[in-house]
Amino acid sequence: MTSDTPVRYVAKNMRLDLTLIAGMIAPRSRVLDIGCGDGLLIDHLFRTKGCDARGIEIDMAEVTRAVTHGLPVMQGDADDDLATYPDAAFDYVVLSRTLQAVERPREVLRQMLRISTRAIVSFPNFGHWQVRSQLLLSGRMPMTPAWHRMWYETPNIHPCTISDFFALCAADGYRVEQWLAVDEAGRRAPWRRSRRMANLFGEQGLFLLRRD
Repeated sequence: MTSDTPVRYVAKNMRLDLTLIAGMIAPRSRVLDIGCGDGLLIDHLFRTKGCDARGIEIDMAEVTRAVTHGLPVMQGDADDDLATYPDAAFDYVVLSRTLQAVERPREVLRQMLRISTRAIVSFPNFGHWQVRSQLLLSGRMPMTPAWHRMWYETPNIHPCTISDFFALCAADGYRVEQWLAVDEAGRRAPWRRSRRMANLFGEQGLFLLRRD
């Protein structure tokens, strides 16, 4: 390998939710990954599925890292920049573990399903039993594998539960085509078909949406 050969990422390093998201995306699709970080999912989709995948990321250091590896990533903010994309520009728009960190999550979802046919969203579940028990027993903001920063350091400003997200989808007319709950250790929750149990035991939720 020469020094100017782009270094490709290894799929086995992907987070569980990104691996599951990749499995929901059809080959040769047009994909926008919002909050794409260093572009790991984009690279995986390009190499394994021939997708026209690109991303936006607010952290300039991550953008630089992605571009250095030859990935089509630009600096952008989901709260402000999605409005600049035309209708139906993509087949899928991905928002992985970023929904809770945007200022206007409802508007971001609306824009995602304006510029794409389907939206894929993953987020840490604030309804998990460990979160509930820590709040109940200590009266302090919880610290778990999914919620791992102190309240004064976290970028998460709109934590939600799996039940909350189902309610938002119903209110705004989004059809949930697929959903499941998973844990941070890499296992799918066996109760994913039960919303109530998933909301209690799932550490993160993953949804594939389209507009009715």
